[in-house]
Amino acid sequence: MRRTYSVGAVCALPVLLVALLTGCQRGTGSAGEDGPVGNPAPSASSAYGAQFLAVDECSSFGTTSFGEVPCTSERAAARVIARYDGAVGDGPLCPSTTDFVLHISEQHPSRDEDGDGAVPQGYACMRNLEPPHPGDPGGGGGPRTIVGDCVYGSGGGQVRETACDGSGPHQPQYKVTEAVADRSQCPDSTSLYVQLGGAEPVGCARRV
Repeated sequence: MRRTYSVGAVCALPVLLVALLTGCQRGTGSAGEDGPVGNPAPSASSAYGAQFLAVDECSSFGTTSFGEVPCTSERAAARVIARYDGAVGDGPLCPSTTDFVLHISEQHPSRDEDGDGAVPQGYACMRNLEPPHPGDPGGGGGPRTIVGDCVYGSGGGQVRETACDGSGPHQPQYKVTEAVADRSQCPDSTSLYVQLGGAEPVGCARRV
């Protein structure tokens, strides 16, 4: 039986500046640090596996939908590296080198993969099968900020991630050099602090 699910994809990342700039708030845009809500794609279809986009399954890219396809297919574009139920803000963080996140809306079809008549809300952490990998350190995107990423001031006391090599539309101004548990652990050369999340939630960034 062919199954259809609603998903949303997020690819860009605003970074939350938590010190040295006043009035700091989460940046606006298509993505946020812990799994922001993106622009929803109309649908995604699955005809493979017991669960839609389970770990190690692959998705295609399209202009109007994301479909689950065999990883050997020419249409395969990204692989699931982690899969969680529930809302992104309530669940575990995606792996640090996730390129983008697919949000899967809860559905109640007459039949589903486990026969209980419901498809739970969830999200899939995706890694492109081929470069570029915006989730890599310095890659200029991804749903998380990690050590090695660069940011620029986007106005209003906010910063956003950009490619460290200057290939993006904005030149890098700061680079996250360390992740620590508390600001006091950052080196004296730190120019600003960036919220990272996880066990070491403070990113120490210096000017570049």
